[in-house]
Amino acid sequence: MELSNLRPAAGSKHSDNFRRGRGHGSGNGKTAGKGHKGQKARSGAPRVGFEGGQMPLYRRIPKRGFKNINKKEIVGINVDALERFEDGATVTVETLIEAGIVKNPRDGVKILGNGELTKKLNVKADAFSAGAKEKIEALGGTAEVM
Repeated sequence: MELSNLRPAAGSKHSDNFRRGRGHGSGNGKTAGKGHKGQKARSGAPRVGFEGGQMPLYRRIPKRGFKNINKKEIVGINVDALERFEDGATVTVETLIEAGIVKNPRDGVKILGNGELTKKLNVKADAFSAGAKEKIEALGGTAEVM
């Protein structure tokens, strides 16, 4: 047996592409797979999560804080991570991804001022902290907001 020969057991998979309740000759007539009587056999059965009028679980669990649906997820990079670039290089989000410093830029990349920088670099990013901008410009480089 190889991976290319694997398949489900015969009769274990069913297509959901057939019409229910169209006579016993169809194999799914009469109760149409809903069993006999009861609330779930009838039309207008309750929605998912309904607990028969008892306070549902999703309303019993405490909810805390504020969820900002508009929040931006900014990736922070310290200036010491920029040491791997050559002197005089232009550093952009694309070059950070190529160098493996940033995997997923998400909503933007911000350069932070932690660590030491010894090379003159022209850095283009979405945002800079005051300390990072100071360190980059002290060496003659530029910190440009894209």
